Amino acid sequence: MKRYLLLLPALLIGFSTLAQTPVRSGIRGGLSVSNLRVNEASDRNPRYGFHIAAFTQLPVIPEFLSIQPELGYTTKGTTATFNLPDFSGKNTFKLNYLELPVLATFHIGDFVDIHAGPYVGYLLNAKLDTKSNWGNGSRDLNTDDFHRFDYGLGAGLTLYFGKVLVGTRYNLGLQKLADSYAADRILGKAKNTSAQVSVGVTF
Repeated sequence: MKRYLLLLPALLIGFSTLAQTPVRSGIRGGLSVSNLRVNEASDRNPRYGFHIAAFTQLPVIPEFLSIQPELGYTTKGTTATFNLPDFSGKNTFKLNYLELPVLATFHIGDFVDIHAGPYVGYLLNAKLDTKSNWGNGSRDLNTDDFHRFDYGLGAGLTLYFGKVLVGTRYNLGLQKLADSYAADRILGKAKNTSAQVSVGVTF
């Protein structure tokens, strides 16, 4: 019995340390550079957009590993230039998603996080913008032509400076975009890719 009583303070200290492990939450956002991937190759004309997300970290192994769910909005798509006699310009194919990543986040001290894991996205809308020497225009695309749910893998790095964070992430889509004959004729087996640069704050 005395032996177990001697172990009690150590157990209490252990549980106290676990309970005091901080849960880091915050908001991040910034630049998103997206493109379409076909047969492991991407077009050279990315779409420049933005992303914003809220996140929290749920400790699994205190001070080493957390699960980091997020919920955010991100822009994806691509651009394509055209140059015909007396008609030249650029088309921007815009896809906008509500996105939910669930990441395994490894902590290197208090200042560096490395994260990786899956994400799922829901297509909110699709649009085609045209800028040409004949004028500019924009039209909504039928979202039924595309898979409404996108999914893939993401990985990145975050640096913390007090309550301020700076991070990067790359997202590799695994879902084919086209979900109709008409879209398939144009997009084929194209999938989303995007790179993000973020700044944010933690609470």
